[in-house]
Amino acid sequence: MIEQWMHEKLKKDIGEVRYNHSIGVMNTSMELAKLYGYPEGEAELAGFLHDCGKLKDKINLLKIAKEFDIILDNVMQHNPELIHGPLGEKIAIKEYKVTNKNVLNAIRYHTTGRENMSLLEKIVYIADIIEPGRKFEGVDTIRQLAYEDIDKCLLYAVDRTIVFVISKGKLIHLDTIKARNQLIILKDLE
Repeated sequence: MIEQWMHEKLKKDIGEVRYNHSIGVMNTSMELAKLYGYPEGEAELAGFLHDCGKLKDKINLLKIAKEFDIILDNVMQHNPELIHGPLGEKIAIKEYKVTNKNVLNAIRYHTTGRENMSLLEKIVYIADIIEPGRKFEGVDTIRQLAYEDIDKCLLYAVDRTIVFVISKGKLIHLDTIKARNQLIILKDLE
């Protein structure tokens, strides 16, 4: 159960719209955790805090990342939208007193994914995409796959994300490429 002070702080820090999204991700993470036999409490916390690094004041994002000693790779320097994952991990530790490494990794990698994703990382990555407030072409297919086969869903979602990022002319993070490649290899081994 998320404490009341955390609800109030998160809403103040990221704004009501993003807060409502976080509640949707939290609930969806818990549903997926139950389905796949993962501890619901960890999924609840990770889903709730996944966007705690998406601060309302984005102007100082690079400065804040530096204050937290976050070393930004080339892709993050050119696509600040990706900073909120690693920043969220640091904020979760410092301001929300989270110590669970599984939860922290799920927060850190919920946008890029990575090679060897844990079940919780997969759950939060997917929940962020399919929570009830999300409306985009293809979301219903991702939602359906999420409740059938988490790895198949993850691969489909990563593929769609890569196509979207390319359509926007943005850089693709290497962690996303590594996640996709590993999922393809695992699929080929089946």
